[in-house]
Amino acid sequence: MKNDYVANWQAQVKKGILSFIVLKILSKKEFYGYELIAAVKELSRYDIAEGTLYPLLDRLKQECLVTSQWIEQPTGLPRKYYYITASGRDTLEQMEAHWASITTNINRISGKS
Repeated sequence: MKNDYVANWQAQVKKGILSFIVLKILSKKEFYGYELIAAVKELSRYDIAEGTLYPLLDRLKQECLVTSQWIEQPTGLPRKYYYITASGRDTLEQMEAHWASITTNINRISGKS
């Protein structure tokens, strides 16, 4: 059973890497909101709610890391698709380098390298 400290730490880690996860997923292809929620859940095993994803996407848009476009659908309502920008790709590269450094350091501390 997790204690409160561990639960809080895990929540903070998840919050801290969620933008990294979203940018990484969007680097593969564009997604509409619900589809992106499903991809995050499937690929990262993190549950993410609409109330978490959409504010994050808005922040990423304000930082010019993602952009969006409404696309008409053959049936039903149009969907808003999200795309990573060139600046988003550059940011993602820096995040990946930092993540690799963190992983290397933790493995070193743990005696795994």
